[in-house]
Amino acid sequence: MFNTRLTCLSLGMAFLVISVGVVSAQEKLDRTHLPIQEPKRATYSELDVRNVKDKPPFFAVTAPKNAPNVVIVLIDDIGFGGPSTFGGPIQTPTLDKLAKGGLKFNNFHTTALCSPTRMALKTGRNHHTANTGSIMESSTGFPGNTGQVPNSVAPLAEMLRLNGYSTGAFGKWHETAAWETSVSGPFDRWPTRQGFDKFYGFIGGETDQWFPLIYDGVTRITPPETEGYHFTVDMTDQAIKWMKAQQSMTPDKPFFMYYATGAVHAPHHVPKKWADKYKGKFDAGWDAIRAETVARQKKLGVIPANTNLGPKPEDIKDWDALSGDEQRLFTRQAEVFAGFLEQTDHEIGRLTEAIEGIGELDNTLFIYIAGDNGTSAEGGFVGMYNEMTYFNGVTEKVEDLLPLIDKWGGPETFPHMAAGWAVAFDSPFSWTKQVASDFGGTRNGMIIHWPNGIKQQGGLRTQFGHVIDITPTILEAAGLPEPTSVNGTVQTPIEGTSLLYTFDNADAEEQHTTQYFEMFGNRAIYHEGWLARTLHRAPWQTAGMPPLETDVWDLYDVRNDFSLTNNLAKQHPEKLAKLQALFMSEAEKYHALPIDDRVIARMNPALAGRPDIMGDRTSLTLYDGMDGMLENTFMNVKNRSKTITAELEIPEGGANGVILTQGGRFGGWCLYMKDGKPVYTYNFLGLERFTVASPNAIPPGAATVVLDFAYEGKNKQDLGKGGKVTISVNGKTVAEGRVEKTQSLIYSADETADVGLDNQTPVAEDIGIGRDQTRFTGQIKKITLSVKDVQ
Repeated sequence: MFNTRLTCLSLGMAFLVISVGVVSAQEKLDRTHLPIQEPKRATYSELDVRNVKDKPPFFAVTAPKNAPNVVIVLIDDIGFGGPSTFGGPIQTPTLDKLAKGGLKFNNFHTTALCSPTRMALKTGRNHHTANTGSIMESSTGFPGNTGQVPNSVAPLAEMLRLNGYSTGAFGKWHETAAWETSVSGPFDRWPTRQGFDKFYGFIGGETDQWFPLIYDGVTRITPPETEGYHFTVDMTDQAIKWMKAQQSMTPDKPFFMYYATGAVHAPHHVPKKWADKYKGKFDAGWDAIRAETVARQKKLGVIPANTNLGPKPEDIKDWDALSGDEQRLFTRQAEVFAGFLEQTDHEIGRLTEAIEGIGELDNTLFIYIAGDNGTSAEGGFVGMYNEMTYFNGVTEKVEDLLPLIDKWGGPETFPHMAAGWAVAFDSPFSWTKQVASDFGGTRNGMIIHWPNGIKQQGGLRTQFGHVIDITPTILEAAGLPEPTSVNGTVQTPIEGTSLLYTFDNADAEEQHTTQYFEMFGNRAIYHEGWLARTLHRAPWQTAGMPPLETDVWDLYDVRNDFSLTNNLAKQHPEKLAKLQALFMSEAEKYHALPIDDRVIARMNPALAGRPDIMGDRTSLTLYDGMDGMLENTFMNVKNRSKTITAELEIPEGGANGVILTQGGRFGGWCLYMKDGKPVYTYNFLGLERFTVASPNAIPPGAATVVLDFAYEGKNKQDLGKGGKVTISVNGKTVAEGRVEKTQSLIYSADETADVGLDNQTPVAEDIGIGRDQTRFTGQIKKITLSVKDVQ
């Protein structure tokens, strides 16, 4: 049981090393209460340790024998009809290869939106149970929507970690409450406090792929300075390095990897060579692509032969009705998007090859989910050069976008595509992301590959499944019980159903028979092969929704109507009424009530009823070194007047660089010095810049620079107005000017507020780019930022 060995170190010193045994019979441990309790410690009466005959075993928790490695790959914002594996026009060779060696699932569902799907996936509970009724940025004060996952809903990563797995998360997170992302935390809902030993990625909903905001654990880091840097490549490199190191150090310890790309969520950033692979592939337009996709899907057998192509939403124009300029612009948008997805799949291929290269692929439960919801239609009807225009109520025009067509997808753009393509890449369904009441929003293709655990290769599974089924599937595959308590908190039971019953039986009777759906008022209920649903709002609709009580419900027999084209509500009114009642019962049970269909208003903490780290403060003191402050944890300066008072020390020869900035290339503002002169630039969505600059340099020595912006809105509903800018130095006005318009709701999803530098892309293009080039060359003693509301 015990062994000794004599080890000589390079220092020439000899030590007797005792390798004590690890507690055996791990299977006898109580794994329903996590962490697993240590055995009672023995007591000894011997004075000298050398006189003890029976040395105690060392207690360590190990995973069950033959427990597999687990990899979850989650792609962002791609629907059922995009990847080639499910008949789409975009090549996904890695997904294809895994499908041939594993199982395809064509009846698998998500929640229709980012954060909710991710939380449901990694907890095994419905998204409202996990307080994630929508994205983090639109959380409210109501249970089910607070954005704070309860301690009673422990994540899968924590369950596995406490059962002897190494755990790592890479890429997109988007599961931390917006007001908990500052340096003050709390960090309870950051990845490394949600069960992951390692995290490398971005904390919010999207990031600039060329200039991302990256965290390693809870520490913000600067991306590697490599030629042609792209975040998807970087996160893959990091995932592979972690996995190889973990297996090198502890080859008998299984790993759990969560690999969630920012792709193909906007911004659609991809090297030109990938986009150019699709030159001419979409010239026929979205209507033809939809028809061709359905034909391929039938040929592949991933949809039934009798499936109809769902009707296109009325707001989406027929391709033939578009002008030549519109077609040219929209075609390039699709080429960029397609290249983005294929590049992403290629990177996943590098990951699978690395796992195979160390001999672990056969023993890895590899779950590849092609989309956390349907393809996004948030690009509006003509697409966007800058996705932030959508969130600020600004409509971009084709004539403004055409000059950017050759730059589309590059660092100079932050783009999204026209909604018609979202509908096409969700074929054979009608709707898209956000529409929880249509399979175009919730049906996503999934592949499960596990040679050591799945006998059939290349099979198709048609049983109903949902993201809440993934956690119980993994627990069962690993031979682990569902825990009843975790870290001292009694757990809410897992609400999903393991899919393991389908692995070796294609005809197994469906076990997940009831599932509700709800997102921003769109809602549905699935029950025993039937779907009742109501379409409350289109994804591009942010106001003017009808009262919830007046919504009209449809009824579908999904066993015979894959794409929801035959409404049976009139033929079966009693069944519809029962399902409507069942929806209300399930919605109440899982905290989906009351329903909140507000979209833009919920982005405002005060209106939504969620915490705001700034509270009612109207003044914020800042110091050098305070950078990387996300928008939801910084003073809100939008639609109000602001004054910046900077106490500086100017060196001999003058100062250059940023004093205080917020935002970046695609929207924000910056107070900085250029050639020793104070300058203020307001960048309106990357579309226009307004600059006010002093003609004279500030002499060396102590100086107080004040920027005053007097907002010209007449009341609190007067949004996005301009105002007068005044710059003064040591009490003397040195420059005046105007900002004609401002952004009313958001500057950026991931660009930050920074003291003394501009962290990612620059607000002002004339002072360089990056932390080093934009760093203030003088001394910042203190900055006071104060705001004043419109009276």
